[in-house]
Amino acid sequence: MTALARPTHGRMIGGVCAALARRFGTSATTMRVIFLASCLLPGPQFLVYIALWLLLPSEDKARTAW
Repeated sequence: MTALARPTHGRMIGGVCAALARRFGTSATTMRVIFLASCLLPGPQFLVYIALWLLLPSEDKARTAW
């Protein structure tokens, strides 16, 4: 598994779904469908997405940190 960082290429809005897909070895489209399906359930999905968007470093910033 790779480090959790938002990719610079292949992201739609914030890159959170693309980062999670890369981390767990699935496609970004599959992760986006899972996220949209989870929005039908009650819970703080949008808040978690925004928090991950703010907390996950961008891929180019994560590279310079190492």
